[in-house]
Amino acid sequence: EDADALLIYAPQSDVSEKELTMLQDFLQGGGKLILITAPPQNGALTNLDALMADYGVTAVDGIVVEGNQNNYAWGTPYYLLPDIGSHDITSPLSSGGYYILLPVAQGLTVSDELPDGVSVSQLLTSSGSSFSKAAGYSLTSYEKEEGDIDGRFALAVAVTDSGTGAGIVWVSSSALLDDQSNSQVSGANRDMFINSISWLCGQEESISIRAKSLSSDTLTVSSAAGSAYTLTVVGILPLGCLAVGMVVWIRRKRR
Repeated sequence: EDADALLIYAPQSDVSEKELTMLQDFLQGGGKLILITAPPQNGALTNLDALMADYGVTAVDGIVVEGNQNNYAWGTPYYLLPDIGSHDITSPLSSGGYYILLPVAQGLTVSDELPDGVSVSQLLTSSGSSFSKAAGYSLTSYEKEEGDIDGRFALAVAVTDSGTGAGIVWVSSSALLDDQSNSQVSGANRDMFINSISWLCGQEESISIRAKSLSSDTLTVSSAAGSAYTLTVVGILPLGCLAVGMVVWIRRKRR
C-alpha cells in the first residue's frame, strides 16, 4: 500500500488471476504502474492484457515492422525509431533531438471510447507505413503479407484515471532498458524510463535529459539518412571529383 510505483519488467509468463486482482485493487486505490513488455514468446499475457483493456489500451498480435526508412535503424525494419509525442515524459527528449530505439516491439491500440475519467497519451508511435507481422518471432520477410495488421501503432502510452488517481506507463518493448554501452540512444531510453517514474510519482522537477557524457557516443541515424549519406560519400562526391578532374585535364590539354 505504501509503494510509490510498481514496475513489471519483461514478464516471461502471465500473472495469475490472484495477481491480476491485486493489481486491479492497487490501481483502483490510486496506484502507479510501469509496464514494460515485449511481444510474448510463451503464450499470450491474457491477464495483463485484460488489466490494460480496462483502461482502453490493447496489444496487437505480432511484431511491428516499419515501412518508412526514417523510422528504423541499421537497415533492420523492426529496430524501430518511433515518432515521439508531446508529453511531460518525452518532451525533453524530442526537444533535445534524441532518438528512442525499440528493437522488437508489439503494437498497441487505444480505444476511441475510453472509460469515464481515463485519458491516454501516446508517447511513442510507429509511422503510418508500419504493420504488425502476424508471424511474430518466426517472420521470414519484412514485406507485408496476408494476415499482417496495418499500423499506425502506439508503442508507449501514458494512462491517467482522474477518478481513482491511478497512473500507468506502458512500453511495448523490453529493449527500453537494454544496455547498449555508451550509445546516445540507450541513454535516451534510460532517460525516458526515469522520466516515467518521476511523472508517475509526481516529481515533475526531476523530468529532464541526462548531462552530456564525456565518453564517446555511437552515432545513430535512420536507415533513410544512412542510405543518403552512403550515396553522397560513395557516389556523388567521387563522381564530382572525377568531373572536376576531367574539366581541368581537358582545359590543360587544349592549352
